[in-house]
Amino acid sequence: MTRGEYEAVAAVPDPEIPTVTIEDLGILRDVEVEGSRVVVTITPTYSGCPAMDTIRTDIRRALPGRDVEVRTVLSPAWTTDWITDAGREKLAKARIAPPWRSDQRLSAPPGTLMLSISVRCPNCGSPDTTELSRFGSTACKSLWRCRACGDPFDHFKAI
Repeated sequence: MTRGEYEAVAAVPDPEIPTVTIEDLGILRDVEVEGSRVVVTITPTYSGCPAMDTIRTDIRRALPGRDVEVRTVLSPAWTTDWITDAGREKLAKARIAPPWRSDQRLSAPPGTLMLSISVRCPNCGSPDTTELSRFGSTACKSLWRCRACGDPFDHFKAI
């Protein structure tokens, strides 16, 4: 892989959340140059993600004049832990509350059901929020409202 191909593909914006790239979301797994062909490996945020066709097209557009193969890998399954720190910051700036990473969650004995009581508002930081709908603007987000500042916001569902 040359750095140029990787950087071009890494800069492809997510079509559902264009403020973050496929690299920010952890969708981009690998970029390899095999002779004259560029092989890009991606993992969808979930197997039925409707944005994958657009992402594949955008990857090919990012490498004009190149023979590009886009491979989709489902195992291991994507997890919100793959969202980069930069991606989490960009989500928050776009008023989408990023999920906690698994290493940030409280540890509990095996078999304990972990509950998320609230999500911090990306606007004012208040934990005084309520989920309005499990389904937000896209299937991977839910809709929340902050009781402190009144703003509605999306929360990227933890997977």
